[in-house]
Amino acid sequence: MVEKIDKPVPRVKRAVAKTAAKTPKARAAKRSITVPYTAEDIAEIFWRFQVQRPEPESELEYSNAFTLLVAVVLSAQATDAGVNKATRGLFAAADTPEAMAALGEEAIREHIKTIGLYRNKAKNVAALSEALIARHEGAVPNDRAALEALPGVGRKTANVVLNVAFGEETLAVDTHIFRIGNRLHLAPGKTPDEVEDNLLRLIPQPYRRHAHHWLILHGRYVCKARKPVCEACVIADLCMAEVKTCDVPAALTPLPPGPPPSATAA
Repeated sequence: MVEKIDKPVPRVKRAVAKTAAKTPKARAAKRSITVPYTAEDIAEIFWRFQVQRPEPESELEYSNAFTLLVAVVLSAQATDAGVNKATRGLFAAADTPEAMAALGEEAIREHIKTIGLYRNKAKNVAALSEALIARHEGAVPNDRAALEALPGVGRKTANVVLNVAFGEETLAVDTHIFRIGNRLHLAPGKTPDEVEDNLLRLIPQPYRRHAHHWLILHGRYVCKARKPVCEACVIADLCMAEVKTCDVPAALTPLPPGPPPSATAA
């Protein structure tokens, strides 16, 4: 069983009560959602994720905000491992907007041709590099609208950059988080935007900063699409998913980003 550690429940309750998302979209959609968890359950879930991985990190390799932005753009419909393999050579040749623009679309394409949709992605990387130079003096903006105005950058990419590079409490909903939100009935939604809004409304503020990475890593290595590895799950006793195979959570010990020792490939 998971060892309980004394923690200030009253403070957690207050944090849960103040979790209304502050995005315009969330404010506009003032509908309540029904989930089979209490506020204390949700706080417990994310507290366990925090104990398991106190400082989660992106599995994409990057050296600055620009290389992070490029890596996230390239990661659409591609694995992080595949992106990292391609960007090692690319970033060695160009790790600033100026260097990337000088490298040019054709050379970028040669570096990333092992990644899906590489032709269009190379075009976007070249174009966003030029846009950063022309509009932002070569700096990656800490602003959602400015980021989403860049070629190849949508809401999910902007959320990742704002969270990882600038420490903002954003939550990018990829296929893993979309699956978990619905499978666990934690934040049901028909679209990624709905799941994002619902998660931000429910996750206690102390946990919002790293919730993005905790949920992605949990979906990637434990709550897998084909068959969840419930015996390696630290929230198995709280989980309400119909596909759950056990109620006994794994030993709660700090783990680095990556698959838990008992998890096996799907």
